Amino acid sequence: MYEAEISRANPCCIVILVDQSGSMNDPWGTSQYRKASGVASVLNNLLRTLVIRCAKGPEIRDYFYVSVIGFGGHGVRPAFQGRLQGMTLVPISMVGKNPVRVVTKGKTKYPIWVEPVASGTTPMCGALRMAIQIITDWIQKHPNSYPPIVFNITDGAATDGDPQPIAEELKSMRTTDGNVLLFNIHISSAKADPIVFPNTERGLPNEFAVQLFRMASILPKKMVTLAKEYKYDVHKNSRGFVFNADMAMVIKFFDIGTRAPMSGELRE
Repeated sequence: MYEAEISRANPCCIVILVDQSGSMNDPWGTSQYRKASGVASVLNNLLRTLVIRCAKGPEIRDYFYVSVIGFGGHGVRPAFQGRLQGMTLVPISMVGKNPVRVVTKGKTKYPIWVEPVASGTTPMCGALRMAIQIITDWIQKHPNSYPPIVFNITDGAATDGDPQPIAEELKSMRTTDGNVLLFNIHISSAKADPIVFPNTERGLPNEFAVQLFRMASILPKKMVTLAKEYKYDVHKNSRGFVFNADMAMVIKFFDIGTRAPMSGELRE
């Protein structure tokens, strides 16, 4: 399980759900960033990394298809902007060629695809349902692919119902290589110590963290190995959940979640 080879003929699907509710305008921990701007920075970093990983010379090979879905006061909708606005699932080559803008820092260029947004409520259930729609279509077209990976980034509770049954439905979907993976990133303004890849809900600070922990998938073996390389204390039943992570930790979380499918050889 979770061993399928990634190729252009058999790519991998990544769906990122981004909380864009009003509370995302609050500070992110002790950093200088608001949650919304910090999350946008992390997402743009992830997309840039995926583009670089899939680049072979001047060509960007479509090993990944990526969806970024925002949920907040505007409802639930694709979060890509610029030429990709309104697009639900985008091949990584198209992502690489269509940033909204490019920021230059020193000699390095940083493409921007997602801008900060923060308003209204938190329709997380709607976002999970949209993920189910995207992945249902994906699995029909790619039944033997590495299982789709869903990252859910949020700072609080759903305001449109109980997300746990929908999360269970999402995780029950599968390709021939295994079940869909759902990983939850619970960001916070709290000054509490971060909790990364726990294997128990004991010690989690509130009911929302407990719920997100229960919703999260158990880490596949390759992801456990990568997490250990980052010196995280992971166990057999550790889940893809993090509470109160800072930006650097969230970047590592994404790296572990997206590197594992590529740990084998990529094919033409």
